[in-house]
Amino acid sequence: MSQQGSEAGVWLDRALGLAAALLLFCLMALTTADVIGRYILNAPVRGAFEITELLLLALIFAGLPLASRADEHVTLDFIDMILGEQGRLFLRRLVDFLCGIIVLALAWRVWVKAGKIAGYGDTTEVLRIPVGPFVYFMAVMVAITGIVHLVNVIFPPPPRAGAVFDPEKATTT
Repeated sequence: MSQQGSEAGVWLDRALGLAAALLLFCLMALTTADVIGRYILNAPVRGAFEITELLLLALIFAGLPLASRADEHVTLDFIDMILGEQGRLFLRRLVDFLCGIIVLALAWRVWVKAGKIAGYGDTTEVLRIPVGPFVYFMAVMVAITGIVHLVNVIFPPPPRAGAVFDPEKATTT
């Protein structure tokens, strides 16, 4: 991968990793405050459930591009054992290409839905937090994930350790 492309990937990893860490910390702090408020002070945090839902949404979608960049999605590699190295590389690129196209199509549909939700002025029930910006955030993160997959077509990540079946090392019970 080019030096510039590598730096952009490191920047993306750091930015989204920091965002995920902050979101996780906020979830932890909110849960702690709510539990203490609820069971010790008899005063739960108003809207804690709604805030938790929105923070979880942001955490999951901020982590999606990170999982794709790190190649940490669940994969089935039973076809890999019959393919050579070039076949595995071709299959990997094909899968990343298809995933990129499908995920970008999903991002577009989520963006359209976000426009409708924002247009309706949907809010959460208790705190009246606008939902539209969160759905736009989802669309952007899904789009970044699609772009990550398309970049992987051009610059495939190195194969994972243990990704290739070796019949010599296989044991039967």
